[in-house]
Amino acid sequence: MNPRLVRLAAVAALVLVAGCAPAHADTMPACPADRPASTTAPTGPPSLHAPGACRSHATVVQPVAQAVPAPGYHHLGATTRGRWSGVLGRIEVGDVAVRPGTYDFVAARFMAKAGTGADTAWLEVGWTETGWSGTARQRVYTYDTATRAWAFYDQYRVAPGDRLWLHLQTESSGDSPTWQAWLWWGDAWHLLTSRPLPLTGHAQIEQYVEVHADPDRPGTLAIPPLTVDEVALKPAPDAPLRPWDADVPTDPGAAFATYCLTWQHPYTTWTTWTC
Repeated sequence: MNPRLVRLAAVAALVLVAGCAPAHADTMPACPADRPASTTAPTGPPSLHAPGACRSHATVVQPVAQAVPAPGYHHLGATTRGRWSGVLGRIEVGDVAVRPGTYDFVAARFMAKAGTGADTAWLEVGWTETGWSGTARQRVYTYDTATRAWAFYDQYRVAPGDRLWLHLQTESSGDSPTWQAWLWWGDAWHLLTSRPLPLTGHAQIEQYVEVHADPDRPGTLAIPPLTVDEVALKPAPDAPLRPWDADVPTDPGAAFATYCLTWQHPYTTWTTWTC
């Protein structure tokens, strides 16, 4: 199965369950549900071992069938050619008007991925709007191939115009280190999920706005201008961040007839929208 289609297997039928970080993060306190969005940029990197770190609550959509719709993807952004240990950046939220009751979705996200034989393992974090869940609102989410499930973090009420600081990283190496997804919220880092994945301590990194229109409902999803900026990469599990700039070997995605993409500062700042 095409690994980029695996996620949609989760929506052929839905089972909603309460979810949280896996066992090795269970000792972290729960994140407060009433914190407002951040008003400042992150003051430093997150860590599972940092004082004050907290874990978020998720609603997890578990796959219970493998009926997968035909492909209909547009990927707007870039992928590193080499491997890195993390990515930090800020992603703008927008109203993309997906069609309720469809397989439509738009996801603006970062991803760490690596090939594992004939398969691909990955963890992604960002915001999404889906046609099958969430009543067409924008939601913070993660997806990983350890669970093959979407996790939505509805304690964070996001809206068009918000800009979310997100950090995807590992703090260790080895064959299956823990990879973490974090959200900067209430001027503190909130752990969304941490998963042992067969990525080693380095993985290819993506930054994309991903658009999928349900092939059974012909049409085009209109997206407003969405900007991703302040993007930085972590060269090693214990290394500081550096800008994802033009010195980093990168495969940029191309614009399409429907969607435009402008690199204001390759590859730290860019914008995509419906042309």
